[in-house]
Amino acid sequence: MKYSFFFLFLLSSATTFSQKKKAVFIIVDGIPADLVEKLPTPGLDSIAGGKGYKRALVGGGKGTYNETPTISAVGYNSVLTGTWVNKHNVWGNYDEDIAHPNYHYKTIFRLLKDADPAKKIAIFSSWLDNRTKLVGESLPATGNIKFDFTYDGYELDTITYSNDTTSLRMHAIDEFVVNRAAATIKEKAPDLSWVYLEFTDDMGHMYGDGEKFYDAIKVMDNQVSRIWNAVRFRQTKFRENWLVIITTDHGRDSATGMNHGGQSEREKRGWIVTNAKNLNAHFTEDTISIVDIMPSIASFLNISFDDELKKEVDGTTLIGRVSATGLRAEAEGGVARLTWKGKEKGKGKVWIAGTNNFKTGGKDEYKLLGEVDLKNEHAEFKIGESNSGFYKVVLETPSNTLNCWIVAGKN
Repeated sequence: MKYSFFFLFLLSSATTFSQKKKAVFIIVDGIPADLVEKLPTPGLDSIAGGKGYKRALVGGGKGTYNETPTISAVGYNSVLTGTWVNKHNVWGNYDEDIAHPNYHYKTIFRLLKDADPAKKIAIFSSWLDNRTKLVGESLPATGNIKFDFTYDGYELDTITYSNDTTSLRMHAIDEFVVNRAAATIKEKAPDLSWVYLEFTDDMGHMYGDGEKFYDAIKVMDNQVSRIWNAVRFRQTKFRENWLVIITTDHGRDSATGMNHGGQSEREKRGWIVTNAKNLNAHFTEDTISIVDIMPSIASFLNISFDDELKKEVDGTTLIGRVSATGLRAEAEGGVARLTWKGKEKGKGKVWIAGTNNFKTGGKDEYKLLGEVDLKNEHAEFKIGESNSGFYKVVLETPSNTLNCWIVAGKN
């Protein structure tokens, strides 16, 4: 009897270990964290499970080299690439702002397809540019990536979704998007899906803080619940292991709640909800940000970054081990001063480069400055004077790699 029980235990453990991993991330547009915290959101609460909610920075570092406009497409691309605008190069929503994403900073979809072309990817969105420009479907620069399931571009359909002055057409579009997302997840279970919902931002722009905007947030919560129900169906019936992450692209101004784009505290007040079970010390102890989502999905799906990309991703995984977080650097008098937060005991290697060749598809030649004790959380190195006033600094640790820039005149 003891041996039978032990065999069943091993069989159960092996089944759990071999569960197929799937992920879906949802971007709901333009909802500051204070409203998610103020309003009843039973759907988000169910996903978070009491531990998986936290405020998350949007818009990069105010006044720093990576300050990023708190604008929709900019935020989406920060989520997709795990980088701020100084790298991904999407500066706004208009054609001229979104025309030239820097595809050297790969999206999570491209990383997954590069790792395993057989994996299935899906997009459910009102906005065609999310697929054709941000992810860059079928472009040589993105390796001709192709989605396996596509439901988007409905904002261009003025027959099915006629124009109106209350933005109820966008509500109807979001409803269709959610229904297709829930059905596709339930029936086809893509390996990685992106759902984008716009109605909340439209109502914020029209009405600002008030009941109509609040009602739109409640509608969003119901929509997210339907997708969550589809995920739970897959978890229960097929024993799949699903990661769900929900976030927003920007907050809103404090005066009216109608506007965004700047660097005010409320415009930068994003948030993340997730069902992840092994959230790490970065999630629980640090200020997190939306660029942390891409490396978190990659960690969950066991996607590795090549050595060059490791040095470029601005986000830090919220899932699993991290040895250090929050690298910062400044230089004065030919000396670089570094600070970070040590999460584990151990050594790290500090590298420096005075070029940015990665931006154009090249490689930067890094020089090893030396080793540091991660628990010391600070170090100084002589680097000499730079004519350009620019350096890339990388801290390589046993569990993760951090990077920051030193830019003359910027923090």
